[in-house]
This record gives sequence, structure tokens and C-alpha cells, in this order.
Amino acid sequence: VQLQASGGGLVQPGGSLRLSCTASGRTFRDVAMAWFRQAPGQEREFVALFSQTQGTRVADSVKGRFTISRNYAENILNLHMSRLVPEDTAVYYCAGGSRRIAYSALFTATAYDFWGQGTQVTVSS
Repeated sequence: VQLQASGGGLVQPGGSLRLSCTASGRTFRDVAMAWFRQAPGQEREFVALFSQTQGTRVADSVKGRFTISRNYAENILNLHMSRLVPEDTAVYYCAGGSRRIAYSALFTATAYDFWGQGTQVTVSS
């Protein structure tokens, strides 16, 4: 099983980016997938999750600016980011579960067994 994240880069404040996570080796159709991010010196934090059966959710810090979507045909998880601010600067990781677990647990990194390599997003003028 492999998750490949892409789409990061340098963007000015107020700009937009779309991150993609391409999965191979399994479909993840019946389990949750998510995006987390980690800034230097900080812990990995939840950004957004997508579950076909349990719904979607984004963190309060990105609500109204980020949306998460899935392309089941191509097995891709997307994170659409707009109105970016410098505080969004981090390495973004996609993650996939291996089993269905309680919804309340899906906001923690330990709920996910598969991780992509991360893609750097830098918001700076």
C-alpha cells in the first residue's frame, strides 16, 4: 500500500493550492482518509477527513478555506486550499485507515495506518 502526496509549493498569502494524494495497493473506499500537517517544532495536527460512511470534517482553523474531496475512480484524495495564510505553512501528509473505527477517533494521527511522504506548503510573500 502506498500513498503519494503532491501539489505543494510556495504561494503568496491569499492564494490557493490543491494537494492530491494518490493511493495504490488498496482502494480505501470503506475506510477514512485524512490530511494532517506539521509545522517545524510543532506536533502533527488534523486538517481534514473524508469518510464515505461517516462523513467529512475540516479543522476549525481551516473551515471555510479548505475542502476535502475524493475521486474514487482514480483513487485520489484531494485537499483544496484557498485564502492561504502564513500559519498554513507546514508539511502536509495524507493518511489512510485500515479499518473502520469510531468517528471521534478519526481526528488523531494514531487512527491511520498508512501515510504518504508529505508535501511542503509554504505561504509567504
